Amino acid sequence: TATEPADAKAKQTGEYQVLARKYRPTTFSGLIGQEALVRTLTNAFASNRLHHAFVMTGVRGVGKTSTARIIARALICIGADGKGEPTTEPCGVCDNCIAIAGDRHVDVLEMDAASNTGVDNIRELIDGVRYRPASARYKVYIIDEVHMLTSQAENALLKTLEEPPDHAKFIFATTEIRKVPITVLSRCQRFDLRRVEADILAAHLKKISDKEGIAVSHDGLALIARAAEGSVRDGLSLLDQAIVQSGLTGDEVTAEQVRTMLGLADRVRLIDLFEHAMGGDAKASLLAMRAQYDDGAAPEVVMGDLLDICHEVSRAQTLGEDAAFDFAPDQISRLRGLGETFSAGQLTRAWQILMTAHGEVRRAPVPLAAAEMALLKLALAGQMPPPELAAQIIRQAQKLESEGGAGLPQLTSSAPEKSGNASAQRPTSSSLSSSHGASP
Repeated sequence: TATEPADAKAKQTGEYQVLARKYRPTTFSGLIGQEALVRTLTNAFASNRLHHAFVMTGVRGVGKTSTARIIARALICIGADGKGEPTTEPCGVCDNCIAIAGDRHVDVLEMDAASNTGVDNIRELIDGVRYRPASARYKVYIIDEVHMLTSQAENALLKTLEEPPDHAKFIFATTEIRKVPITVLSRCQRFDLRRVEADILAAHLKKISDKEGIAVSHDGLALIARAAEGSVRDGLSLLDQAIVQSGLTGDEVTAEQVRTMLGLADRVRLIDLFEHAMGGDAKASLLAMRAQYDDGAAPEVVMGDLLDICHEVSRAQTLGEDAAFDFAPDQISRLRGLGETFSAGQLTRAWQILMTAHGEVRRAPVPLAAAEMALLKLALAGQMPPPELAAQIIRQAQKLESEGGAGLPQLTSSAPEKSGNASAQRPTSSSLSSSHGASP
């Protein structure tokens, strides 16, 4: 299953093995968050409708290569008695399963296309396709990062991929599916692996931390799952790092330790910071930013988190009670309150400012300075009228001007006229639009 060590060699030698390798899934039941893929492949094996070529695509760390290896095991497993047929539940004890687990099966060839991009590499592969497998029922070719192949290499592969021998199976994996030619994709069954949802990933991390005998707080696991952005491998790597936080004492790893490790700011303090800036309080914004920086929060991470807060407040405002949040109940009530306080125009304006600031902070020689200047800009925008009000004023001025100026206010200049003409000048819509921003 997904929470059982997959590499027996590391257990025998006693060497430490990173969690991402130690708990790599070896069966379809071990894949998490990929129900559609598992259901389709299970039905294909059950009905004996096995395609000769598969392509797995998705972001890093969601299980593309792991799925390819599981398919290879499923195709050539012969069962404990040596008489088994292709199955979605490989036995793990037959010679074929053991050889694949040890990366030494002669009929399962795994190639990294990033290192073997040329046509000569593909021609060597094609030359071997016509020979029957040495010991298994199929010859399985796993090509990782297939989008890295050159055009000549892809063209050389096409004919074999379209009409391969009965004993040959191809499994491709890529993170850049759009770079793979349609001529290749049309010859394969495509599977899009999804990002794993945060709650599913957190539950998976909890099982693994229990297996390791390390206690990690629920909030700490939730922070890791969110930081992983749907990648199981990223989540396991972060969990590996978080476990070290307990040291030799074996104490529970707290959310605060995880937050410090990730360079994150507390969500409550982030909401406070967002509220200060949106309300036009520049001083409070800078003090809050400096306090979070002193506590270890990275400025670019704070900018990214403020973007998330802005997005969630906008969702709360638009969706109302239908909006679902991954926040604590008290934080959700604050998000809804901010959605009622600020208009849609103000939130969109804040989003644009923060989006620009996020890139600038990452490129700036002094990220903290760039973050503080961005907050000053956001606070200044918070002192201005909502964009909806500005548009309304301009429309009213244009309407009155088109009606001949009836009802327009007459303004007199307090400064002496150089021309000697003391008559008041009628404001135009352009002068109103340029001056309305000064009003609180």
